Amino acid sequence: MSNRYRIFGSEMSPYSVKVRSYFRFKGIAHDWIERNRGNEEEFAKHAKLPLIPLVIAPDGEAMQDSTPIIERLEAQFPEPSIHPPDPAAKFIAEMIEEYADEWGNKPMFHYRWFYEPDQKSAAERLARQMTGGDEQAAEGVAEMVKARMVPRLKFVGSTEATKDQIERSLYRQLRILEQHLARRTYLFGERPSLADLGMFCQLYELSTDPTPGRIIRETAPRVVNWIQEMLGPRPEGSFESWEALAPTLLPLLCEEVAGVFFPWSTANAKALAAGQKEFTVEIDGSPFTQEVQKYHAKSLGVLRAKYAAVPDKRRLDPILEEAGCLEWLGV
Repeated sequence: MSNRYRIFGSEMSPYSVKVRSYFRFKGIAHDWIERNRGNEEEFAKHAKLPLIPLVIAPDGEAMQDSTPIIERLEAQFPEPSIHPPDPAAKFIAEMIEEYADEWGNKPMFHYRWFYEPDQKSAAERLARQMTGGDEQAAEGVAEMVKARMVPRLKFVGSTEATKDQIERSLYRQLRILEQHLARRTYLFGERPSLADLGMFCQLYELSTDPTPGRIIRETAPRVVNWIQEMLGPRPEGSFESWEALAPTLLPLLCEEVAGVFFPWSTANAKALAAGQKEFTVEIDGSPFTQEVQKYHAKSLGVLRAKYAAVPDKRRLDPILEEAGCLEWLGV
C-alpha cells in the first residue's frame, strides 16, 4: 500500500491551497490532483459532499473541510507544530484562522466575481481546469461558469450596498499585515502557524485575480513575499512571544476580528437560531445584509468551544478583552 496521501483540489480554491501548504510544511508525501471531468468518478466515490479539498489517506480514509483535515493530521504528525506553545497565542491563532476562513473569504469571492475583468479571468481559468486544458471546450464552459458563480455573490453578502465594506476590509488587512510582517517571516514569528494557513490562502487567491492582485502588489510588497513564502513554508524557526507580536498583530484583532467578524458571525448565528432567512448587522458603520448561513453558525460554535476548553484563561482573557473579542466568545 502506498504511503502517499492524495489531495483533490484546485489552484483556485483557497481551502485547497491551504491544505496543500500544510502538507508541504509537514513534508507529508502527497499527490496534488486538480479536480476535473477526467477524475470526477473517482472524486464522487470518496467525497461525502461535492466540495474540495478532498484528502484521501493511504488507508483509504476520506477527509473534507480544511480545518478538520489539518487538525486530524496535526494529531498524527505533531512535529513541526503549527501551534505556538503558549496556550493564549495558540487560541489567538485559531481565532485568526476562523476569521480568515469565514470573513476573509468575502473579499476573495467578492473581487473574483463582482468586477467584469475578474469574472472573465476566473471563469476562463476554471473552465480550463474543468476541461483538463482543452482550450476549445473551455471557451463554452467559461460562460457557464460565470453564469453560475456571479449570482452566488449574494451568499457572501456581496452587493452594491455592501461592496465598500468588504473592500475596506481587504485594505485594512493589507495595511496591518504589511506593518506586522516588516519584522518577521510569518504571523507568529519564524514558523508558520494555523493563522498563516488561514489568512494566506485567501490573499493568495486575491493576488491571482486582476483587480485585487494589482491592489496587493501596489500597496503591500511584504504581503506578496509572505504569500509566496506560504506556498512552500519552511519547517524551521520558532514562534515569538505574544508580547513581541502584540504591537502590530493586536490591530488585526481589534479592527477586523472584533470589528467586523464577530458582529457579523454572531448576528448570523442568532438569525439562524430565530429561524430567519436573512439578517442585517451594522458593519464598519453601515448596514450589512446577508442570507443566513448554517455552516458559519456551526463554526462559530466550534470556536467558542475551543475557547471554553482553554484550561487557564488568566493570560488569555486580558488579551481578548483589550482586543474587544472577549465579549463575543461566551454568548
